[in-house]
Amino acid sequence: MFIATTIAVALVALLHLYFLVLEMFLWTRPIGLRTFRMTPEFAEASKSLAANQGLYNGFLAAGLLWGAILGDVAIEQFFLGCVIIAGLFGAATVGRKILWVQAVPALIALGLVIASSPQFAP
Repeated sequence: MFIATTIAVALVALLHLYFLVLEMFLWTRPIGLRTFRMTPEFAEASKSLAANQGLYNGFLAAGLLWGAILGDVAIEQFFLGCVIIAGLFGAATVGRKILWVQAVPALIALGLVIASSPQFAP
């Protein structure tokens, strides 16, 4: 179970590293325009905001990797909780797709972290 948990946390971290790259470096490129359904003009006008979002996604990824490397359940739970809250807020304010891309994978990983923590072990 520990390996599955670590893999799940790492996958959520990798998603957030992808979001970092997409928002910080690919925002005004064709993949960024398609992903976020933006016009080139809007992308150009909002690229500094997107870079800021990307940086925050990088912090989430760093925290998740930190927790996974240490095997620290509390760190993993904290950062997965942050991802879930951000995903729920994004789904409510931007679009439902964020729920499935961000919150649900983190919720699954959090479930695995909780199920594999020592207090729940048989």
